[in-house]
Amino acid sequence: MFIKKIGIDLGTANTLVYVPGKGVIINEPTVVAVSLSDNRVLAVGNEAKEMLGRTPDTIIASRPMRDGVIADYKITEAMLKYFINKAGGTFRLFRPEVMVAVPAGITSTERRAVVDATINAGAKAAYVVKEPVLAAIGAGIPINEAAGHMIIDIGGGTSEVAVISLGGIVACASARVGGNKIDQAIAEYIRKKHNLAIGERMAEEIKIAIGSALPQKDGGSYEVRGRDLINGLPKTVEIKSLEITEAIAEQLRDIIQTVKNVLQETPPELSADIMDRGMILSGGSGSLRNLAQLIEHATGVPCYLADEPHLCVAKGAGIALEHLEVYKRSVMSKK
Repeated sequence: MFIKKIGIDLGTANTLVYVPGKGVIINEPTVVAVSLSDNRVLAVGNEAKEMLGRTPDTIIASRPMRDGVIADYKITEAMLKYFINKAGGTFRLFRPEVMVAVPAGITSTERRAVVDATINAGAKAAYVVKEPVLAAIGAGIPINEAAGHMIIDIGGGTSEVAVISLGGIVACASARVGGNKIDQAIAEYIRKKHNLAIGERMAEEIKIAIGSALPQKDGGSYEVRGRDLINGLPKTVEIKSLEITEAIAEQLRDIIQTVKNVLQETPPELSADIMDRGMILSGGSGSLRNLAQLIEHATGVPCYLADEPHLCVAKGAGIALEHLEVYKRSVMSKK
C-alpha cells in the first residue's frame, strides 16, 4: 500500500496522523526527548512522554510546540519526520502530500516554519490549513453551504473559535488557553490550597477523572500523590470535583470571552443561522465534562459536543485531502 497523502493535526499536546482510507493511524503525545551531549533525538511520542519529569541532566524531554505553533524548529522537524516515516514506512517510493493543521491566528512567519519543517521532513507538498476549518469538516459540518456554522476547537495550547460560511472563515478569534493552561491551574491550586507539589501528568489525570466545567454535588473525588511542600516528603491528599471546578474557572472564563467576541463580530444573517444550528464544540479539551452546557448558559446559544471531538481536526485533514478539489478554495494554496 503506497501512502500518497497524510493529514497531520500537529497539536500542542498530541499529534494525530490521518491516512485517507485508513483513518487515524497515529495518536501520540507531542513530546520529544533529546540527548544534550550530542543533540540527538532519543524518543518521540508515547515513549518520550514517559520520560517527562523523570530525565537525568543529560536528557531533556520537551514539547516542541507551544500555544499551537513551533517553539523549537529543529526538534519539530525531527518529530514530523518520525510521524511521516511511521505512517508511510521508511522505504517509500513516493514522497507523500501532507496537510498540516495550524491555529487560525498564526503569523506568516510561523506558517512558513510549518511548511519548511514538513517539506524537510520528507513531504512532496505541504498544505497548511487553519484548524477551525478542518475541525468543522471533521465534525461533519457542510462548510461550503451559504450558511453560518460556528466551531469551537479547544486543544492543548489554543482555543480556536470561528464562524464559517461558503468554505471560508467570516469571523474568528484565538485564545492561547487550552488543556495545558487548565492542567497548570489545577497544579497551582493544589500547591496553594494543599501545600502539595504535583507534576503536569498528575494534573492531567485529575482533570480527566473528576474535572467539570460546572459544579457537581456528586462529582466524586480523587487521590492525589505528590510532594509535601512543608516537609518535602511524599504525601497523598483527596481532592473533590468541586475544587477542580473552582481551580479552572478563570481559564474557562477566557474561553467563553473568546466565544462572545466572535459572536459580537458575526454578521446578523449568520448569527440567525448559528442560533438555529447551534455551536459545535471539538478538540481534546472540549470533552471536559459540562463544558458545552457552560458555554450555552453563558452565551444563550445552543452548544453541542462533536462526535469524537479529539479526532475532528485529523479527520477533517483526511477528508480535505481525499476531496482536495472540492475544498481547494477553503484549503490554503499549495506551498
